[in-house]
Amino acid sequence: MKPSILLAILFLIPLVTISQTGKYHDPFTEDFSDSTSAYFRYGSTGNKTDFKYKLGVSSPTEKNTKILSFKIDPTDSAGAGRGPEIISRKFTHFGTYSARLKVPEVKDIQPNVGAVVGYFTYHVDSIPGLSEIDFEWLLADPSIIYVGTWTGHNGELKRVGRIINMAEGLIYSTVYREDHNEIREALTGMQNQPGQIPALEGFDASKQFYTYGFDWYPDRIRWWMLHPVSGEKITLWDYQGTERGIPQHRSRYRMNFWHTDNWSVHTNPLSTEKPLHPYELEVDWMSYEPFEDTSKQ
Repeated sequence: MKPSILLAILFLIPLVTISQTGKYHDPFTEDFSDSTSAYFRYGSTGNKTDFKYKLGVSSPTEKNTKILSFKIDPTDSAGAGRGPEIISRKFTHFGTYSARLKVPEVKDIQPNVGAVVGYFTYHVDSIPGLSEIDFEWLLADPSIIYVGTWTGHNGELKRVGRIINMAEGLIYSTVYREDHNEIREALTGMQNQPGQIPALEGFDASKQFYTYGFDWYPDRIRWWMLHPVSGEKITLWDYQGTERGIPQHRSRYRMNFWHTDNWSVHTNPLSTEKPLHPYELEVDWMSYEPFEDTSKQ
């Protein structure tokens, strides 16, 4: 090999390494105390109304707390991404994700509202397909938490998911499904742990801030929340023993708030109404801690 070619290759190696490293977030905690964020960008595809998204504003429900404020626009059309959404500026991968948030309290105002708060990762790569891990709350019944993943390609998506009523300690379902094949399979064994969850008396995701999180490994995902008094970590679902349904490739870290007209909460089949008011989601902070150097993934 000619010396000039060798020098050129050696010169390019650090550039490639820097470029790859720059694609992924280092560990961070965004406390939303400023009017801008170094880690997230705004990404709504709906109406461009200013009130939908504010950073560094005072919480209306918790003194001395600065928040990310999402307000749903009643004139926005239905669909994920139409409402306010933040998206990480760089990719994230295997690691621990956590956030402290309070969903809007609207049951007494509009009991049949069709509105979703999503805390999740989401990214589509052409060959491996979708990489999504999520927490979701439907405002019509904020005692219920939805957790799960989506993998696969458009039109052939696969879901593993669990629906939990935390106030009553009920697990409504833990399933694998492929809608395009009409496959719906109740999960058992290591994919159905814990089999029971103690009730968190009085739990209502709209009454106060709670901390939620998930640990994403190549062969396991554990969703959890912190007990608001003891700080104990409560495992909501520890899905392991298989790679089926576990995203293996990079994603983007996100939070959103949107209107659904075709997904009702488990306990109320009528809850698909368009929101009548600009209900407010409050997010105190979001954090990410990678398990390893994802720049080489």
